[in-house]
Amino acid sequence: MSPLRWGAWLLLLAGPATSSASPADEGGGARGGGRGDGERGARDEPPRQHHDSSYGTFASEFYDLRYLSEEGYPFPTAPPVDPFAKIRVDDCGKTKGCFRYGKPGCNAETCDYFLSYRRIGADVEFELSADTDGWVAVGFSSDKKMGGDDVMACVHDDNGRVRIQHFYNVGQWAKEIQRNPARDEEGVFENNRVTCRFKRPVNVPRDETIVDLHLSWYYLFAWGPAIQGSITRHDIDSPPVSERVVSIYKYEDIFMPSAAYQTFSSPFCLLLIVALTFYLLMGTP
Repeated sequence: MSPLRWGAWLLLLAGPATSSASPADEGGGARGGGRGDGERGARDEPPRQHHDSSYGTFASEFYDLRYLSEEGYPFPTAPPVDPFAKIRVDDCGKTKGCFRYGKPGCNAETCDYFLSYRRIGADVEFELSADTDGWVAVGFSSDKKMGGDDVMACVHDDNGRVRIQHFYNVGQWAKEIQRNPARDEEGVFENNRVTCRFKRPVNVPRDETIVDLHLSWYYLFAWGPAIQGSITRHDIDSPPVSERVVSIYKYEDIFMPSAAYQTFSSPFCLLLIVALTFYLLMGTP
């Protein structure tokens, strides 16, 4: 290779000249001093970083950008989200209405049956919980009897999920209805209890199987076992019913003693206990 071509090649490697030399100087450098100028340019140029295009380097750089702060420390991770917020009972009678069935003083986790309701905009939010591994439900009835009732049920299936289903009582038989007014559904099966929360609109188009909740209805409370995700007969022969019609615009905290506690809570039994106690204290004449 001729000295002229060799000098030109080195100049290309060194990049454009930073000095403002005249054309005559450029020509002389190309003819006589091209090699030396090229070497000086190569020495002045900062060393180039060789980028490793391997997957490991890419993953490392991605981790640094995605998970490290400017100081080089990992970003804090968010705490795990509770999949189901526990039912609050201290709001009963204040910001929501509640029905409790079971032992006196029980709550949403210890009652045989628990229900709460509250208005949220154009919806009513219901919370249900019962001591069962099958299903828990509430029915809206024009009387206190089963038949012709709009029913919302939370059903625990074989996969461990709790699904919200809509039924209509035809006599003593609950028929599932495909049109389901429930939304924002969530449910859980824990500690041998089925618990759920859902919303349904206050007003609905005219439908025989779905009632308007802005009207007052008797509430039917029921729970029982399920077979392969299908509800079966309720646990007790005479499930509890609200004493009077329920209005979603009035919040009360109503307790209903279960059968095991009804005997001792009736006025007649209380009077009998007082009489026996007085007899034992006074003794026979």
